[in-house]
Amino acid sequence: MTGALFLVMAVIALGIMALGHRKGFQPSLVILLVAGAASFIPAVPRLELEPHLILGLVMPPLLYAAAVNFSFFTFVRNFKPIVGLGFTLVLVTTVIIGFFTSWIVPAIGVAGAFVLATVVSPPDTVTIVSHGKELGLPRRVVAILTGESLVNDAAALTFFSLAVAAAAGTHTFISNPFWLFVYGCVVGIVIGWVLGVIAITVRSLLGSPALETALGLILPFAAYFVAESFHASGVLAVVIAGFTVSIGTQYNPGRETRGVDFRTRSMERQVWPVIETALEAFVFAYMGLQVRWVIEDLAETEYSFGEALGLGLLVLLAVILIRIAWVAALYGKGLFDAWIFAKRAAIDPSDPRVVRRMQQVERMEQRQAEREERWRERDERWAERRPDRQKIERPKRQRNMRQPPRPLSWKESLLVSWTGMRGIVTLAAAGSIPLVDGFGEEFPGRTLIQFIAFTVAIGTLLLQGLTVPLLARRLKIDVTEEDAEEERQLASAQAVADAAEGFTAQRDAVSMAVRNNEIEDEAARIIFERIDRQEAAAQ
Repeated sequence: MTGALFLVMAVIALGIMALGHRKGFQPSLVILLVAGAASFIPAVPRLELEPHLILGLVMPPLLYAAAVNFSFFTFVRNFKPIVGLGFTLVLVTTVIIGFFTSWIVPAIGVAGAFVLATVVSPPDTVTIVSHGKELGLPRRVVAILTGESLVNDAAALTFFSLAVAAAAGTHTFISNPFWLFVYGCVVGIVIGWVLGVIAITVRSLLGSPALETALGLILPFAAYFVAESFHASGVLAVVIAGFTVSIGTQYNPGRETRGVDFRTRSMERQVWPVIETALEAFVFAYMGLQVRWVIEDLAETEYSFGEALGLGLLVLLAVILIRIAWVAALYGKGLFDAWIFAKRAAIDPSDPRVVRRMQQVERMEQRQAEREERWRERDERWAERRPDRQKIERPKRQRNMRQPPRPLSWKESLLVSWTGMRGIVTLAAAGSIPLVDGFGEEFPGRTLIQFIAFTVAIGTLLLQGLTVPLLARRLKIDVTEEDAEEERQLASAQAVADAAEGFTAQRDAVSMAVRNNEIEDEAARIIFERIDRQEAAAQ
């Protein structure tokens, strides 16, 4: 019965995912609601997986795929807002919700309250981002939301592991939580980077697309479990491994780009979306099937359904307001400062504050000119070392890739503040809470935590997930300039590729142009795919 139920659940979930991508609605919400309704069918048994399997088997491939497919250079360009939303906001939300929950639900204790806080702190913007172009979202908003989703997953799950250890009374080899967190992050980063480099090296020696793809499928699990065995952050190791492989296989001219066969890249472009879709559908369907049992277990606690629902709605309201306030503080100050500077410059250009700001801009431009000179010299040295490569004249930089990007407009800030839907990470973390603590007793408040997590996830998907498309269309953000810039970047990247002879030389030329900030890596990825298709057609 269980096997048949899993099969039926998978077919229905995948069907809803396909319909959602075609029609542009939130398939995750529909899957969750359908599975939740199905859980009340008397013939449906209770499905329970080992809690640690949910995070250990579901999250590594999802995080790895997100890291591999996301532009590292875009991540660097938008580092400040991404970290501000993906790490700092998660930390702030965890602290506020933790103390708030311990105040309104004292029965679960401070540690249990912080477990709940880490569960509901990370937003999930995957669906909105995947339909960003259709919704008219600016490219930079999509980049920030994508980077935020990647960082907040790693941050929240790292905080989650610390909170669970504290609530369960599990012994840790570093007693200080701060240094335990630092250790977990540093060691996780090192392990992810080392395994990523090893994977790149081994893949370059295999010579088989099937084996190279299989190694790519194993890598996220290896990074996760190796890091966890060293008491480090497995999720952070997975993210770093993904970034390392992405950079090493695309932007190292003359070595890794030839080491990974174009057939491998083509195969991976088909495999990872399938895995992502299947795992996301599974998590939402599995957690939906737990709804009936969570409600029944809730009846055995001191809280009624109405009381628990009220607590869940309070936490839901809190997480929404925290994000709105944080985005307003993060971007509102920049907009206000820019407005004040423009007013001062218009009234009195000799104002000392205006002069100081202009001097800062001049120093930034001078440093940029020095960097460009170093990049030019490095490019020439590379050409001298590889005389077999055709010397190409690359188009002049159309804009400075390393300069800090412009601040978000008030419309973009409003849109970012409303994209705080909770989804797969919240549900996966809620399902992975241990059944018992370190003393063999029932984990404090587990049922209530899961119920509140469900309430927050469903509430944000209903309130925000369904209204974000309407808000985006109502704001009518002008993306004409971004679209024109994207076309210019594609034309420049294509010109770089066309100036070289041979598929490998074209990839090397485009890679070097990205490393020298002559073209954006988003455009380079499109050109890489074109080159791979051309090489496949030529075989």
